[in-house]
Amino acid sequence: MSSAPVVILVEPQLAENIGMVARAMANFGLSELRLVAPKNGWPKKGVREAASGATHVLDGAVVYATVGQAIADLNYVLATTARERGQMKRVTGPDEAMRDVATRTGQRVGILFGRERAGLSNDEVSLADAIVTFPVSPDFPSLNLAQGVLLVGYEWRRAAGLAQLPFSGEMLSPPATREAMASLVGTLEESLAEAGFYPPEKREIIARNMRDMLHRMAMTEQDVRTLRGALKALHGRRSRVASPRP
Repeated sequence: MSSAPVVILVEPQLAENIGMVARAMANFGLSELRLVAPKNGWPKKGVREAASGATHVLDGAVVYATVGQAIADLNYVLATTARERGQMKRVTGPDEAMRDVATRTGQRVGILFGRERAGLSNDEVSLADAIVTFPVSPDFPSLNLAQGVLLVGYEWRRAAGLAQLPFSGEMLSPPATREAMASLVGTLEESLAEAGFYPPEKREIIARNMRDMLHRMAMTEQDVRTLRGALKALHGRRSRVASPRP
C-alpha cells in the first residue's frame, strides 16, 4: 500500500479555509500539508482555531514559492478541478482516483487544490498526471476547499482499507430464549386480563396476536427483562390503587 497522499493548496487566501482543510485531513489520517504562496503570508491569524485541534497538520505544513517546487519530489500528481480544461488527461472521480493511489506502493502522491475563487490555472493542471473532479450537481458545482479535501480524504481511507466505523451498534444482550418469551407473554396476558383489555372469548386470539407481534420484534434477553419489570410495576401500582389503606 502506498503512503497517504500529500495535500497541496495553491495560493490559499483565508485562514479559516486552511484550518478547516487541516481538520478534514486529520479526520481521515492525512497529515502532510503543503502551501504554495499563501496570500498574505504564513502563518495566518485564526488558522489554528479553525483547525479545531488538528494543529499537528498545521505545525508540519511547508510553504513553497511555486507549484513546481511543491511537487518536485513527488512521483504522481493529481489536480482537482470542477471545470473541463480541454487537456488530454485521464479524468476520474475521487473514489476511482484514490483506489489507484492506494496501489502505488513506494510512490509519493500529491493532490493539488486551487484558489478559493479561481481554482487551478490551466498551466498548473498541465503539471498533473490526471484530473480529479467531483460528481456534484451541475446546478451548484462549487466546493469549498475543505469539502474537496474531505471527500478525497474519505475515499483515500476507504481505498487504503482503513475505513472502520468507530462503533458497531451490535446487541450487547443475546436474543431472548423461547422460555423467556413465553414468560413475558404470560405476564402480558395476565396484566391485560386484569385490566379488562379483552372479553374472555377473545383472549386466545388476542394472545396469539400479541405473541406474534412480540416475536417479530426479535427481542433480546434484556428487552424481555425490561418489559416484564415494567409490567410488574404497573400491576403493583394497580393493586395498591385498588386496595387503599384503611
